[in-house]
Amino acid sequence: MTIVALCLLGALAAFAYASLSAPQYRAVSSVFVSSNRGETTGELVQGSTYTQNLVASFTELATKPVVLDPVIEDLDLDSSAAQLEDAVSAETPLNTVLINITAVSESPAGAANIANGVADSLARVVTDMSPKTESGSPTISISTVATAQAPTFAFAPNTRLLIAAGALVGLVAGIVVALARQLLDTRIHDAGDVARLTDLPILGTIPRTRGADSGSIVLTSDPNGNVAEAYRLLATNLEFLNPDKSLRSIVVSSPLPGEGKSTTAINLALAAAERNHKVLLIDADLRRPSVAEFCSIEGGVGLTTVLSSRASLSSVIEPWESIDVLPCGVVPPNPNQLLSSDSMAHLVKELSDVYDFIVIDSPPILLVADALPLARLTDGAVIVTRQHRTRRGQLAKTLQSLEGVGSDALGVILTGGKAASRTAYYGSKEQPGPTR
Repeated sequence: MTIVALCLLGALAAFAYASLSAPQYRAVSSVFVSSNRGETTGELVQGSTYTQNLVASFTELATKPVVLDPVIEDLDLDSSAAQLEDAVSAETPLNTVLINITAVSESPAGAANIANGVADSLARVVTDMSPKTESGSPTISISTVATAQAPTFAFAPNTRLLIAAGALVGLVAGIVVALARQLLDTRIHDAGDVARLTDLPILGTIPRTRGADSGSIVLTSDPNGNVAEAYRLLATNLEFLNPDKSLRSIVVSSPLPGEGKSTTAINLALAAAERNHKVLLIDADLRRPSVAEFCSIEGGVGLTTVLSSRASLSSVIEPWESIDVLPCGVVPPNPNQLLSSDSMAHLVKELSDVYDFIVIDSPPILLVADALPLARLTDGAVIVTRQHRTRRGQLAKTLQSLEGVGSDALGVILTGGKAASRTAYYGSKEQPGPTR
């Protein structure tokens, strides 16, 4: 689109320039330089050679003030000799004693008058400067052999040529811009960008939602829509990710905030519950918890309350829709210590014996290290990336961080895609991409 747009812009700019430019007309007069000296054959040959030697000088003389000033006065032109010089040129065809005088003007008559005026003025100047014979006549004379006529058509601007040139310049500029954008833009735009970076499967592509539904829990607000179907496909892909071992617990994280991890975790938990699983959703983002707000439940007590031994597990788990939710609780001063503690490890193990599937919403991996110990306590982590926002380097660093602590990255989820595909299947690198 950029290439086409710049190509059209170049053509339009050229057309506008041509439309606004004043037309230019060109007229040509021709003069003949002759010698009046000598009567014998030898003298005539000598005179002809002499004339040819002078023609080059007369050609230069045609655009000098001594010739142009009288033209300005005779035609009452509103210009100086220097300005008129830019509009007049003279040339001599090879091996001739002809001088072609070309004049350019914004009017046809003006071009013809200037060309003829310069021819007449040049003839007078050469007559005055030429040596005289014994009879007093000039030895060199100039006579007009072709009078300039007012042209019918303007030679400039050449609208077609300008439009073609403008389109060509726009095309080249568009190609340069497109190549520069491709080289400099490191954002993830589609599944292909992920596939070129990692061999991990793309577990799902979640279409973007608009308006009031943006970043919403679509499994409850629009359960029959394409976005809800994309989450169901994601739940199916995870269930059959490893045919030899079913996943019991996963961490949902992202490189940075704003890539859709929290809404993905909640909708994924609801989609898994539709498959007759007993599902628990844990808000382990102890720095910026959001699950309680999304689910419209009381979040004053929760995970941090249990880990600090101020409440029992059964008293803080809240049923919501078809799942159970363990909210964050009060934001602690030491979130990383709590999440990497033995108490957290025992808690995950205890809950794994009760629930078929546990989804843990964790902090962004590149922002804080809280998610890394959680990933080691579960069957692995799924990484949520947002199309046209997450950068390839950010995803690469996220995967390296997980690998560095010995945690498994199960796959990548793309959010912010164009449309859900109900025919997509697990493992596809070409599946079609929520917001928080």
